Amino acid sequence: MKNKFLLTIIVIIFPLFSFSQNSRINDQNTIGWYIFFGTYKLSNKIGLHTEYQWRRNNVITDWQQSLLRLGVNYQLNPRVLLRVGYAWIETFPYGEYSINSMNRDFTEHRTFQMVQLSHKESIVDISHRFMLEQRFIGSYSAASISNEDEYKLLNRMRYMFRLQLPLKGKEISDKTPYAAFYNEVFIGFGKNVNANVFDQNRIGLLLGYRFNQHIRIEGGYLNHIVQFGRLINSQNVFQYNNGLIINALVNIN
Repeated sequence: MKNKFLLTIIVIIFPLFSFSQNSRINDQNTIGWYIFFGTYKLSNKIGLHTEYQWRRNNVITDWQQSLLRLGVNYQLNPRVLLRVGYAWIETFPYGEYSINSMNRDFTEHRTFQMVQLSHKESIVDISHRFMLEQRFIGSYSAASISNEDEYKLLNRMRYMFRLQLPLKGKEISDKTPYAAFYNEVFIGFGKNVNANVFDQNRIGLLLGYRFNQHIRIEGGYLNHIVQFGRLINSQNVFQYNNGLIINALVNIN
């Protein structure tokens, strides 16, 4: 009786598994993300956040995205950082399947709110970042139109978990190498969410060096999974982007 039950489960599950694999289109790309973060402290509590991300496909030769982000920081206490701001993004057609159904670049204007919680366990620095984004994404109502004439509002929430630890000594201070790991998941919500309630996931494995309290450099491996918000031939589309990420971080008082 037990063997018959197991056989029945296998017979039911195997076709479903095969269907799930066959109902998905996979696209793989090799990417390079080169990022500058600048933080300018205006007082004990308030600061400015600036950020530019030069995102490339085929490591560096082709455009993937251009992202500019600006924000205002409020340090509620040593463990809690608040930020609100605006981002401008230009996304280009890349890979075998374009995110845009017309295979064209498109603009996104974004407002966001962020809470970051930080603490330390032994020699490990731990942070949790929560973000809400209101994304106004440009689209073309017809192929003959040269510029986006419609902007649809999409809502998204993000959560990032990051660990970093010194490779020398017990804390990341001046002239200290360190290692870092992070994972960030993106979830779409609201009435305009389409096929991608799960929107993205990012995993980073980094080696860094803190020169002093003002300058850090880090770089390593980035794994980036994206689910399209549209179907192609009634199939979900997943991008698997793997490659290089390099961050330059500057803090000015």
